[in-house]
Amino acid sequence: MMNLLIVDDDAGILSALKRSLRREGWNILLADSAREALRIVDKGAVDLVLSDHKMPGMTGTELLAEVARRRPETVRLLITGWAEAVSKQELKEIGIEALIPKPWDDAELKAVLHQHLG
Repeated sequence: MMNLLIVDDDAGILSALKRSLRREGWNILLADSAREALRIVDKGAVDLVLSDHKMPGMTGTELLAEVARRRPETVRLLITGWAEAVSKQELKEIGIEALIPKPWDDAELKAVLHQHLG
């Protein structure tokens, strides 16, 4: 079973994403901060990290860059309501596979995740 880590500082968003994805057959892990996400990544296999961008302490791009450094095989996706604040060049440099806008469309989100998780 694939491990999907969702990172967002908003508990409501975490809950909504988990509810939306719970029937897709993945083991869903949740983190409410970048620090917690890195603790989970360091503990074991995470196949994909879906991270919010605007979070206190560390942005999503900073988090995903650190995930890339620690576990380069992990697929990295960014979800944000501020898509225009992230440059395509920055996404490419970090190896972020997709940028998902908030509010997201459940069907599109599932399609992107299935594309990257098989």
